[in-house]
Amino acid sequence: MADKLKEEKIEETETKTEINEVMNDIDSEIENKDKELEVLRKENEELKKIKEELENKVKYTQAEMINYRKRKDDEVEKVKKYCNQDIITDLLPVIDNFERAIKYDDNNLEDQFSKFLSGFKIMFSDLNNILVKYGVSEVNRVGEEFDPNLEQALLTDKVEGKKDDEVLEVLLKGYMLKDRVIRPATVKINKIDE
Repeated sequence: MADKLKEEKIEETETKTEINEVMNDIDSEIENKDKELEVLRKENEELKKIKEELENKVKYTQAEMINYRKRKDDEVEKVKKYCNQDIITDLLPVIDNFERAIKYDDNNLEDQFSKFLSGFKIMFSDLNNILVKYGVSEVNRVGEEFDPNLEQALLTDKVEGKKDDEVLEVLLKGYMLKDRVIRPATVKINKIDE
């Protein structure tokens, strides 16, 4: 019986040793899993930061695209609005010449010259109608105060009873395309010596 007890004690000790080894293995595995979990948590935090940065970049890029599209639309509208400016500017000297030719009319429709000028009047009227159709207007501010944004003063005169810097005469008509001056009027203004 003593042998049996000894054997049982040995078995019990071996079982305890095995249990301790298993427990040590489990503790070691738990420790390893804790370390892995900590690494995964850190990686998760880093990935969250990267995700947030990428989301911010996407939002910034979208905002830039919206702003770019708005600027582009504004530019296209401006180009459309003033697309005729070059051709109109090239036509203005022709209109000036028509106007000069018409001034020589003596309103005697029986001679050849007057008949010729009446044709000029019709062409001049048609040209003016086309310009009005495309938003061109004359700058004619006789009697108003000189505005350097709309006019350029070529001559000055001293006329009593008129205000200083008043436009006395338009020497060469100015024109505007919609709200933009495409040719300032050349004018004579009043200058009162003080």
